[in-house]
Amino acid sequence: MTELLPALPEESFRRVLCVVAHPDDMEYGTSAAVARWISRGIEVGYLLLTRGEAGMPNPPEETARLRLAEQRAACAAVGVEHLTVLEHPDGMLVYGLDLRRDICREIRRFRPDAVVTFGYAVETPMGYDQADHRVAGLVTLDAVRDAGNRWVFAEQVDEEGLEPCDVRWLLVPAFGSDHGASHGVDVTGEPLRRGVASLEAHAGYLAALPGHPAPADFIPAFLALNGKEMGVEHAVLFRARDLQAPPDLGIGDPAPDT
Repeated sequence: MTELLPALPEESFRRVLCVVAHPDDMEYGTSAAVARWISRGIEVGYLLLTRGEAGMPNPPEETARLRLAEQRAACAAVGVEHLTVLEHPDGMLVYGLDLRRDICREIRRFRPDAVVTFGYAVETPMGYDQADHRVAGLVTLDAVRDAGNRWVFAEQVDEEGLEPCDVRWLLVPAFGSDHGASHGVDVTGEPLRRGVASLEAHAGYLAALPGHPAPADFIPAFLALNGKEMGVEHAVLFRARDLQAPPDLGIGDPAPDT
């Protein structure tokens, strides 16, 4: 019998910061975990790197206004009160120091125990990933390290009064243990309902996507598949890395002398 995935050690979380490229990125299942965390007294913040202005055929400023309004409604559906939106260009995110600096600043401001971001692989189980998603994942990984180093972006410490912040957990949503998932979050019941509602809040954006299924038709089914990996009804799965754990060098205890 396949071993079930363990639950994330969320009892040690006080704050979680979610860093994504666009409005709606959190709402394809991951927001159900956010709803559970908030119901348990964990503070969750969102950092969006763009306003999503290139995601619809409307003029960019009109699209940005719509998508940010829908993102605020999506946050309300799961209880997120801390929303920060940067204005890097949608569809044209570039890995670089400006982006690292901005993410590092928000980590130092919000001081999370865990950071959620998405992977940076070109190919995923859902197909080729979008360029902004890949950049966001890689730059966030590096910004997490930057945030703990007093000498990286030192002006934030010396001039802005921000202190270095050592993030313990990096959490990347995953599609099952075959694709690297190591832990899960049980979102059965109310967290799932709130997660579905958060994607439904992006009604204008979803209406512009031809043939997009209704959130209530696919989010529960997808999270039910995840739930089987944990032995629960519905779950969100993550590839979780404890950044403060000693590295596993794959060296076992030496054999005893004979």
